[in-house]
Amino acid sequence: MNFTAKDVAELRARTNAGMMDCKKALTECDGDFEKATIWLREKGIAAAAKKQGRIASEGVVSSYIHMGGKIGVLVELNCETDFVAKTELFQEIARNIGMQIAAANPKYVRVEEVPTAELEKEKEILRVQAANEGKPAAIIEKMVEGRVKKFYQDVCLMEQTFVKDGNMTITQYINEMTLKIGEKISIRRFVRYEMGEGLEKRQDDLAEEVAKQIKG
Repeated sequence: MNFTAKDVAELRARTNAGMMDCKKALTECDGDFEKATIWLREKGIAAAAKKQGRIASEGVVSSYIHMGGKIGVLVELNCETDFVAKTELFQEIARNIGMQIAAANPKYVRVEEVPTAELEKEKEILRVQAANEGKPAAIIEKMVEGRVKKFYQDVCLMEQTFVKDGNMTITQYINEMTLKIGEKISIRRFVRYEMGEGLEKRQDDLAEEVAKQIKG
């Protein structure tokens, strides 16, 4: 083996995976720590996916208020049992999701929620942009497809990079927390209020301000 018991313990601390899973991951990846971390995450995604067919009708409506009261978020986070909903970890997850919404300002939870009309309008804009760049017609659609992914990352919560960990998306975060808690976790809906939204006022990048305070 190209790893030690200390490596196994360190991998377990980083990923929250079981000791035997960490040992297997390092064995499968020839002791490569980073590859083992990815291996465990991929396994976690598959395991979490098995829980997605379950019914998650319990949970909480959590609030997150940006310092100074400039941005407020309400988010409904669901789980399977009232017991889990009351745990400190589940409450922390809900708060983290609220913080994400405040900082990244998504419009929808999932890709499937984006209205067809809005998506088609965005694709048309992207086609025009690609054409204006002088790109050949043969590759414009491929370019549009790639840029649509970036569009989803901007407007869909589950596709966004987690503001507290730039190495994972919100989908990956929810999958990891699902495994840690042992129940299906689902973000059902949210609302985001920005102080003075719609009123004529000085334009501040509040989302960027939130992100800076999170990182700071």
